[in-house]
Amino acid sequence: MDEFISPLEQELNTPAESHVGHSHAVVVDEDYQDRMDAVNYTLQNDDGGDTRHYDRADLIIIGVSRSGKTPTSLYLALHYGLYVANYPFVEEDLDSTRLPKALHSHQSKLFGLGISPERLQQIRHNRRPNSQYSSLHQCQYEVRQIAGIYRQYGIPNIDVTRLSVEEIATSILDYQNHLS
Repeated sequence: MDEFISPLEQELNTPAESHVGHSHAVVVDEDYQDRMDAVNYTLQNDDGGDTRHYDRADLIIIGVSRSGKTPTSLYLALHYGLYVANYPFVEEDLDSTRLPKALHSHQSKLFGLGISPERLQQIRHNRRPNSQYSSLHQCQYEVRQIAGIYRQYGIPNIDVTRLSVEEIATSILDYQNHLS
């Protein structure tokens, strides 16, 4: 690497630092610890597993199964130190078209992820091929129902069909910053 580092040092007029762990800003400091605490919170509150701590959440991402809630939550926690929970709407939630009790007192923290039924079917087919869960009919039903819940409760949401996790996170952050 010296062959490349020396010319860079000269061009940038800055000496290189050869410390392990400085790439990608991986430094153990207060910000790092805050982000790790956020990641731990996010993991503990993944997939509606524990709704008792939603009062600590900065954000609760909701949507149907396999719409990208977990990767988006973890990205926001790791990169921005946000305490993010996520809640999957299951068939019971979708059949009633009502907001689950666990979410009622946290409506201001909710952000919904939408997805096209065709893309959802592709993703689910990879997980459980040829099942009711991955059928186009089931995906169409769930996407239609969750969109109705978003409308009924005025929940901000975004269509993630063609978006990367980074783009989804940026859209959520932009929305939150717009509210501030």
